[in-house]
Amino acid sequence: MVFSSFSFLFIFLPITLILYYIIPKKYIKAKNIVLLIMSLLFYTIGEVKYFGIMILSIIVNYLFSIKMNDKNRKILLIISLIFNLGLLGIFKYLNFLILTLNNILRTNITTLNITLPIGISFYTFQIMSYVIDVFLKKVKPQKSIINVATYISLFPQLIAGPIVNYKTVENELTNREQKVEKIASGFRRFIIGLAKKVIIANNVAILADAVFNSNPLELGAGLIWIGAIAYAFQIYFDFSGYSDMAIGLGRIFGFNFLENFNYPYIATSITDFWRRWHISLSSWFREYVYIPLGGNRCSKIKWFRNIFIVWILTGFWHGANWNFIIWGLYFAVILIMEKMFLLKILNKIPKIFSHIYSIFLILIGWIIFRVEDINAILQLLINLVTFKKTNLSTFLADNGDVLYVVPFFILGIICFSPLLKNFFKYIVEKTNTIGLYIRDIMLVTIFIVTIIFLLAASYNPFIYFRF
Repeated sequence: MVFSSFSFLFIFLPITLILYYIIPKKYIKAKNIVLLIMSLLFYTIGEVKYFGIMILSIIVNYLFSIKMNDKNRKILLIISLIFNLGLLGIFKYLNFLILTLNNILRTNITTLNITLPIGISFYTFQIMSYVIDVFLKKVKPQKSIINVATYISLFPQLIAGPIVNYKTVENELTNREQKVEKIASGFRRFIIGLAKKVIIANNVAILADAVFNSNPLELGAGLIWIGAIAYAFQIYFDFSGYSDMAIGLGRIFGFNFLENFNYPYIATSITDFWRRWHISLSSWFREYVYIPLGGNRCSKIKWFRNIFIVWILTGFWHGANWNFIIWGLYFAVILIMEKMFLLKILNKIPKIFSHIYSIFLILIGWIIFRVEDINAILQLLINLVTFKKTNLSTFLADNGDVLYVVPFFILGIICFSPLLKNFFKYIVEKTNTIGLYIRDIMLVTIFIVTIIFLLAASYNPFIYFRF
């Protein structure tokens, strides 16, 4: 089940809200039980055959955390990490390892007939952050398995994040506000995220798919750039839209999830971009990998080693394919160069040039990320640097519906920066109550338009469901 579906919007969510809010505020345990049951149902509808894997993860890690004491905490942490990474490795990386060994050793080992459980990368990282924080005594072990299970399986962020550290919602699991304004704010944020996904991401995806599903030999530099921009819009409005919906739903149920995006395409360096993009994942790797390795408080060689390790893992986290590892290494090299000397140069030049520099490198990165075949990636990059021309008439003949995308492409250009948000904020501040009415009327209109688009849309899951 996806948020941008009629079954979720008009059946699952209303039933959940009714069951949740008919329980008086003081019975927070009962409310958690409702959220847990509905979250497990949500996951079961989408991935029934792997339901037991998530339940096993919850129970095992609950026991690890609750049994930790000064004598056994290190061994329990190690066993916990082996268990969690082992599950992730089996389902996400084992077939990749088998295929790699077959290619290197010329063997013929048969791959396993397994698929990737939805959301396993996200909920595994949440589980590990909880157990690690208990080990480090940053949080106390949660004695209620209901609360632990609710935290891990909470449906707003279960499938595609943001990755929520236990310490950010620890108090809210036992004591959270249910103010009308917070609930209304949650619905407003949800509508914005839904519109991002349905109106912009789903439509620019038509152009991105048309370009990157074409034969690389037939694509010229201009069309590759257009495809890269379309994919940049698709993945941003798709993923940030999901995050907006998750944050909005969290508010509706009394939780405050941290922001996951902060207008990444206005970045003036790659360092700045990664402070703005998928913030919860970057924060996770910084807190649980980069800093324990020594961060930047070590020799330069070890510092650069730490960056490489983090970015190889970041790339590998996104998928079991070589293009993701190359993508991670690509950004590792750029970030090291920025830390060595590029940031000093970027800070001195006009922002427009540093912004162009950032967008150029980000788009190259998205080409590597989007195209799984290494030979195809190389051909696309060769076409870019050799300025190969596109046979546009042939492309349009094969993909006539891409012209339909133009208005949504323009809408993406308008909405990728905070300009529109700041404009409406200014209107509200200047007109007070009238501005609030205008804002809410516009959001209702946007919601209606989004539903109209959903009526005509085919099934289109969120990009990060496959990670």
